[in-house]
Amino acid sequence: MRIDDFQKPTRTDVLCSDWREWKQPIIWFQNTTDAVAAQFFLKNVHSEMRQAAYDLFGRPENLQYRANVFGELMRILMSPSRDVEFAVNWALNGGTDPDIALHMRMMMNRPVRAKQAALDCIRKVIHNHPVISKPKVVLVSDTPSMVKDIAPNLQEFAEVVHFDYKHFKGNISGNTDKLNSLSFRVKDWGPAPRWVAFVDFFLASRAKHAVISGAHRRVGTTYAQLIAALAAAYTLDENASSNSSITFLSSFQSNLLSEGLRNQIGWGHVWNRFAGPLSCRSQPNQCALTPVLPPAWWDGLWQSPIQRDARRMEAYGIKLSGFGTFDETHLNQFCQSRKNKVVGVQLI
Repeated sequence: MRIDDFQKPTRTDVLCSDWREWKQPIIWFQNTTDAVAAQFFLKNVHSEMRQAAYDLFGRPENLQYRANVFGELMRILMSPSRDVEFAVNWALNGGTDPDIALHMRMMMNRPVRAKQAALDCIRKVIHNHPVISKPKVVLVSDTPSMVKDIAPNLQEFAEVVHFDYKHFKGNISGNTDKLNSLSFRVKDWGPAPRWVAFVDFFLASRAKHAVISGAHRRVGTTYAQLIAALAAAYTLDENASSNSSITFLSSFQSNLLSEGLRNQIGWGHVWNRFAGPLSCRSQPNQCALTPVLPPAWWDGLWQSPIQRDARRMEAYGIKLSGFGTFDETHLNQFCQSRKNKVVGVQLI
């Protein structure tokens, strides 16, 4: 097995090598923790590698015409366990699947503006789907108090569904001691046991019309991306209605947009590639249409890199301009100067 470590630029050949010619039958593309790493093949110096990446991911400049790669993979390769499925059905109380899923990544904060922006975004979805008279909305958040804050307002025009693990008679993980040892991650992950995130994930991915991502700081986390991707894949199931489709939306309150998108800096966050100097400042609340497959490059309209990412890309042989373009000749020279290092493991 050959190992290629994406997070270490000196140990990865994602841009410089033709992987189709490698002799090892198994390749471990290590430390690919989000949807970005695999899309580096879109800029590989070998044309055959780029074409294979185009076939898989689509052209990086056309964000609206790209395959739901990870959603389709999840639909085929993973499914909830029997216990998780039981918990999901318990939350739905035997009812139908939700129309809308709202994920609020609040990190123990409760800003009023974030709540109002999310409510406005839900109203927009309802307006665009007039067949929904009173939608069923699933609420998912790392901050329980946020659910309590937003639910009363939402119940004025929607049916609210939320998995309250404290009232669920079951402990899917069966290991409370280990869970209690993770108390130092409460601000980041929330106070709920880790297994609740799996129930919330599969519950939210049943949404039929829209998945909305809101946040205290960074919108469109990997968790929300994967929920939207799986929900979109479910709508294409052979047993689903041919007219069904999923919209992925990002709910931005105005204070997150005062300086454009410069604070959307997470490497795998969906809006990171729009965080550079081309992002518009001082915008009002936004309910923004969001690509299910987050972009890894800066080829699309209004995309531009932040300085931190520009510096990071230099280690991979990419010299980014302020507009997200780069010199392909420099990348070719960088690849030619590299020594070919093969890291492998003998399995048999």
